[in-house]
Amino acid sequence: MIRISDIRLPLNFTDSDINRICSKELRIPESAILSCSLFRLSVDARHKDDVHYVSSVDVRLNVSEHSVVSKAKSKKVTLSEEYRYTPLTAKDRSKRPLIVGMGPAGLFCALTLAQSGIRPIVIERGAGVDERKEKIDLFWSGGRLDTECNVQFGEGGAGAFSDGKLNTGTKDHRARKVLIDFVSHGAPEEILYEAKPHIGTDRLRPTIKNIRQTLLSLGAEIHFNTKLTDLRIKDGRITAAEVEENGIKRLIECSELVLAIGHSARDTFEMLHGKGIHTEPKPFSVGVRIEHLRDKINLSQYGKAAKLLPAASYKQSVHLKDGRGVYTFCMCPGGLVVASQSEPDSVVTNGMSEFSRDRINSNAALLVSVNPDDIPSEKALKGMYFQRELEKKAYLMGGANYHAPVSRVEDFLKQQKSASFGEVLPSYRPGTAFAEMDSILPAFVTDSLREALPMIDRRLRGFSHPDAILTAVESRSSSPIRIVRDENMQSVSLKGLYPCGEGAGYAGGIISAAVDGIKAAEKIITS
Repeated sequence: MIRISDIRLPLNFTDSDINRICSKELRIPESAILSCSLFRLSVDARHKDDVHYVSSVDVRLNVSEHSVVSKAKSKKVTLSEEYRYTPLTAKDRSKRPLIVGMGPAGLFCALTLAQSGIRPIVIERGAGVDERKEKIDLFWSGGRLDTECNVQFGEGGAGAFSDGKLNTGTKDHRARKVLIDFVSHGAPEEILYEAKPHIGTDRLRPTIKNIRQTLLSLGAEIHFNTKLTDLRIKDGRITAAEVEENGIKRLIECSELVLAIGHSARDTFEMLHGKGIHTEPKPFSVGVRIEHLRDKINLSQYGKAAKLLPAASYKQSVHLKDGRGVYTFCMCPGGLVVASQSEPDSVVTNGMSEFSRDRINSNAALLVSVNPDDIPSEKALKGMYFQRELEKKAYLMGGANYHAPVSRVEDFLKQQKSASFGEVLPSYRPGTAFAEMDSILPAFVTDSLREALPMIDRRLRGFSHPDAILTAVESRSSSPIRIVRDENMQSVSLKGLYPCGEGAGYAGGIISAAVDGIKAAEKIITS
């Protein structure tokens, strides 16, 4: 196979365009080409009067590919091989590792184990995706919050009710396996080549169900509505897990337990800390969600070409005078700001998009970095308690009814409470209430946001539009703690305990969490 990089394509390109361009780059007739397939596709919008795609294309020929590459004499043309992940062969197929959590880390750890011949046991404190969606929709409509099954807890993890974004900074080859496995279970094929791939929450949920069916077919055991409540330890090694299902506690014997609990299982973190499992505070971020009209963001990013392109995304970051960072995260083009709390009397926001990304607003988290030293406490879990305090304040300022506090950007910059909306209406359900963000967030956060908004606006016109909406509080973008592990991915405090994924402090999104789960599985397979 030949890979041709840095190919320029028009916004309305066709397969014929790709074949023609590849023929020219390789200096061969089109009849010598068996197939052309996109390997990577991104939008180059640096110059608004010349917006186009930049791509890499994999080409298969019916003539000697080695000879064609030699004759092409181009740095853009190289021989390549199709990526294949080779499953490891388990040394001991009789072992039954216990995986706690069915987010990306837990799902892909279980899948990798099952593909090697090991039959894992998987527990998830929340419900399967269908029952979970019913409970979430009920809460968003003004019904009861289920503290065990919500946007944070349940099959698929928090990512199942987000944008399903799969872009990542990791260079680990296992990231390709994650994409391939998603596609083989029903995800759109575009994720294999888009520079900023996304599945969309509506397409991700059935994909997760298909992965579940594969796990069951390979002998895995899955238990929903089952929570880890305690550990049994002997001679510094795990021997069993105490779990609770329907109010009844029982023991599951295990010599390997993969802890893939996500960043919101606060009761589990407290249990682990109480058992002496070494945890440490780590940097994290807090802030708000910011919403703009989708069409305005599209125009700002793409100019006149916006009508030919999907909803525009952005990623912005600035460093302030005091050295603190402010950045956007989890940007959801054409999406919604959603209620994501998992504890009573709290408000937490997140972003969500369907595959079509066609809602009227676009939103993103606007976050300020928080260092452990910013929190005056010596407790290992202090960041978690800091988050909870902000979420409680947001609940009270929203009216103590799970409505979220909001502010127009203009009013926020003037440090005054909004009285009415402008062109942007908030998408958060079950509802919103005007509030001053200074009553919720600490001064170092609000001061940083006020300094950063105009700075980002200079890069992304309209970002600090007076009518843009800020919704509080965005507090769970990442875990505030790290469960310390060794080179074998086991806890430094307890042999057989494998902390992995975002909750354990080792990932920052669907792909990186899934990769971490795969790595944990590989350690178990080869041990």
